[in-house]
Amino acid sequence: MSVEILTLVGSLRAGSHNRQLAEAAAKLAPADVTVTVADGLGDLPFYNEDIDTDATLPPAAARLRAAAERANAFLYVSPEYNGTIPAVLKNAIDWLSRPWQAGAMIGKPVAVIGTALGQYGGVWAHDETRKAVSIAGGTVVDDVTLDIPGSATRFAETHPYSDAEVAEQLTKVVTTLAAKATA
Repeated sequence: MSVEILTLVGSLRAGSHNRQLAEAAAKLAPADVTVTVADGLGDLPFYNEDIDTDATLPPAAARLRAAAERANAFLYVSPEYNGTIPAVLKNAIDWLSRPWQAGAMIGKPVAVIGTALGQYGGVWAHDETRKAVSIAGGTVVDDVTLDIPGSATRFAETHPYSDAEVAEQLTKVVTTLAAKATA
């Protein structure tokens, strides 16, 4: 069985180390696993129930929901902004949590990883992301974590894909998440 993992990145910055981490996950995925990085999160308007109707659903929200419906699992890759989850990622979770109790994440496995400048690698943001996706209906895979500290230094001259330790850990994350999706 082929597994589709939809990856949402909490940074919109072009040179984001978290975006690079998501791209590395896609490259390192086993042959029977497709890791797709969701584009267009910056195009999502802030969640507003008034525009979440068949007649007024924003195109970016419709595209994200369609991609999420096709996914068997989710990988959230997040930096840490002021000790918490970036707004763009929380907003995507809000869009995917609707319609209430029938959103695209319901019952699907979710892993949260990322890298940040600080010494803890974004662990607070990752914990907040796990909390939000759990409330939104995703099944958080608690034994899958990857919090990489010191991103500015560690990835200053190397892509996460080329960092042997990160590549090994990231391969384990993707393989474990795919196994949960088929269990």
